[in-house]
Amino acid sequence: MKTGFIYDDLYLEHNERGHPENKDRLISIIQELEEEGLFKHIRKIRPRRASVEEVSLNHDIAYIQEVHDFCSAGGGYLDPDTYAYSKSYEVALNAVGAVLEGIDRILAGEVETVFCAVRPPGHHAERSKAMGFCIFNNVAVGAHYLLKKGFNRVFIIDFDAHHGNGTQRSFYEEDRVFYFSSHEYPFYPGTGSAEERGIGKGYGYTYNVPLSAGAGDKEYEEIYSQLVPKLMKEYSPQFLLVSAGYDIHKDDPLTFLSVSTEGIGKIVESILRGAKDLNIPVLFALEGGYNLRALSQSVALTIQKMLEA
Repeated sequence: MKTGFIYDDLYLEHNERGHPENKDRLISIIQELEEEGLFKHIRKIRPRRASVEEVSLNHDIAYIQEVHDFCSAGGGYLDPDTYAYSKSYEVALNAVGAVLEGIDRILAGEVETVFCAVRPPGHHAERSKAMGFCIFNNVAVGAHYLLKKGFNRVFIIDFDAHHGNGTQRSFYEEDRVFYFSSHEYPFYPGTGSAEERGIGKGYGYTYNVPLSAGAGDKEYEEIYSQLVPKLMKEYSPQFLLVSAGYDIHKDDPLTFLSVSTEGIGKIVESILRGAKDLNIPVLFALEGGYNLRALSQSVALTIQKMLEA
């Protein structure tokens, strides 16, 4: 079984009824994978709890403590969009831990590709700030974890409809991590213009493709079948991390893009082909996606493409 799937029911303990980022997102994904019979083809893996030291690779210790204390006191809203309650701190540590566990399993040769079905999502979380449903930045911690292990060329692809401001900021002055994002613009969180390229030694290692509302399969196929493979080949990465946001789907209630389920399949196919051409491992971590049917079908299709790659 070359494809790993990381999930835990603990992720359902972080929940706000009526909020778009709720436990039903993962419940719908698990149901779809069961109905499609995909679990018999993938290796099910439990996440581990990331340590405070590991999370601090990307976040200030004071902020991590602040989240801990906030949740211990019963929680509420860390920012206007981002809730956290009594179990949310542990859930968030295990969301980061899924990415770290996935990296470890890949490096141990147990699996070639991994999908982390986690929540809360991560790519908006900044060094000392929760944002946009995100508490800790799962993929950014993963990239720092790889750097600490001696990797010096990590490529991050973020195809969420919203720009991953937190991830970009984490590596804006860094040449060992290339951050690529395609996203609706101008839109939340307001970052991600084409002019944002990095600074200092990081200049040229941030690449944003801002898209207008209504962009769909045609625009995305061009980006992911032509531009992304070219950038990856030039950078020659050793590891690929993907912030997989399915809110690019035409049926998503929070965004205004027009990508079909089949279009998402082609994006995933192109990403996996690019990784295969460079002979590098790839790990996907769930970010957005708020129409349950579109989300679950898109994740199932992603898993199918990983199995076929």
